Amino acid sequence: MAEDRLADWSPDQIALARRWVKVWQQAGPRLERVRREELRRLDQQRAIALLCGEADYTVPPRAPRPTSGLVEQQRWFMKMASRRE
Repeated sequence: MAEDRLADWSPDQIALARRWVKVWQQAGPRLERVRREELRRLDQQRAIALLCGEADYTVPPRAPRPTSGLVEQQRWFMKMASRRE
């Protein structure tokens, strides 16, 4: 089946394609290492600013909340549980 698709390719084109595949097989792991290193060095605040625009993320409404919301969630669960009884 693959041979049918390459029937109109010249030997030079096939050799070039094989070389291209080999180069990308070698480049793939190297590029992945570069990607991981860039992610490790990523400044999260800068990335957010690039994605969402410049803003002061230290004041509400964009500032992180002091809690995760779990206390509030537990309060709601207790409220709902008391209604069932």
